[in-house]
Amino acid sequence: MDKKIIVGIGEVLWDCLPGGRKLGGAPANFAYHASQCGFDGCVVSAVGEDELGAEALSIFADKGLNFEIAEVPFPTGTVLITLDETGVPNYEFATPAAWDNIPFTPAFKELAESCRAVCFGSLAQRCAVSRGSIRRFVLAVPDDSMKIFDVNLRQNFYDRELLDESMTLCNVLKINDEELETIRELFNLPEGDVKSQCRALIWSYELKMLILTCGVKGSYVFTPDEESFLPTPEVEVADTVGAGDSFTASFVASILQGKSIPESHSIATRTAAYVCTHHGAMPPYPD
Repeated sequence: MDKKIIVGIGEVLWDCLPGGRKLGGAPANFAYHASQCGFDGCVVSAVGEDELGAEALSIFADKGLNFEIAEVPFPTGTVLITLDETGVPNYEFATPAAWDNIPFTPAFKELAESCRAVCFGSLAQRCAVSRGSIRRFVLAVPDDSMKIFDVNLRQNFYDRELLDESMTLCNVLKINDEELETIRELFNLPEGDVKSQCRALIWSYELKMLILTCGVKGSYVFTPDEESFLPTPEVEVADTVGAGDSFTASFVASILQGKSIPESHSIATRTAAYVCTHHGAMPPYPD
């Protein structure tokens, strides 16, 4: 398959940061970073018929990012972000929002059937309309493509059923250490080291890969037969918004380019560290 389309599907929203407003949302961040890695990154979502929606589409176009974004009669999403003393964000999402109402259109179905990877999360599935559309999209993606569930837990917008269904849909799971602890409790995973818990998830959901990020403590990549660990580079952190999305996108792109697990992991680690040195989730890449 020679197609180079990588899709992020879910929320498109404005990150209202202490320093100003920036366009974000994990799927858009993921698609942007995939596009910086040589692929045709594409955002699938919905925006409102309003100024914020028009501005979002204009920015995506300016960044050269492909998108299939429906315009729906709901406000374009926003999220108020406050940062703690280490630059780690806290989120407060406005509701209702356009991204809760993503339709499943013929254009979306055609795109799904053509992509080499799709990344989806839990947040955009908080409402039934988008949850159904995301499920239909992922099911339409070819079986030999990468289907990444980036858990991305936010507030109380998830439950055991949603997580189980999403992990069943995916073949690659991206999770952080705090999310792993939540899933351990919900799914009665064995207590003890994170490696055993990750391998239990790989076995239970027949995953091809599991990515575990542990903040400053480092990150792991597991497959049924391999394990890679790398420490987190020490950098001067501006904020961590979008760092995890850049990690996932650059890792997926590297794997699709035929690179090994360790090499792909190294590229992802360096990319996420670079993003942490900038404000906002979509910094320009060096030439």
